Amino acid sequence: MRKLGIKSIIIKKYRPTSSKNKVVEKQNVLKRDFSTNTINEKWVTDITYIYTIKDGWCYLASVMDLHTRKIVGHSMSKNIDTKLALQAVKNAVKLQRPTKQLILHSDLGSQYTSLDFKEYILNSKIITHSFSGKGCPYDNASIESYHASLKKEEVHLVSYYDFNAAKLAVFEYIESWYNRIRIHSSIGYISPQKCEDLARKIS
Repeated sequence: MRKLGIKSIIIKKYRPTSSKNKVVEKQNVLKRDFSTNTINEKWVTDITYIYTIKDGWCYLASVMDLHTRKIVGHSMSKNIDTKLALQAVKNAVKLQRPTKQLILHSDLGSQYTSLDFKEYILNSKIITHSFSGKGCPYDNASIESYHASLKKEEVHLVSYYDFNAAKLAVFEYIESWYNRIRIHSSIGYISPQKCEDLARKIS
């Protein structure tokens, strides 16, 4: 590696603080059934961590439509709280304007089990909240896979100076590349946006 001038990418590991609160199991409506018939039937959501030099750890909440693999909502913050998780879902609802019942699946993180999040879901009238089992990342495999792609294709290739630099780079990755250009084998080797456009034509 030294002869060829190759250097490995050293990734700073995120070490979450352990929670003293007991995790209560909640209903898993999705049950790893990721199949869909059209858009806005099943959404999955999760939070991941992005390191910056000046501001330290920052947090990205994403919402994916399982039919298209499109990131229909996302939000970034310096704080990992309910507001972050909720804003991503609100952005998804504002963009997609769902009119029929849909399932929103998340893990059992405190952001998703909070009273504010529960109230928003109940007031929406059309969203049913589904939860992964405790310590079962495969229950939310699609969004976990997306965040892994984001890290490999963007985040781990650069060093972000601060929160604003990271937020802009992630926005461009999602809106300019992932949703509109990057193809997916699971949706017939087309982009998520193309898949959504086709679904809207049919409906």
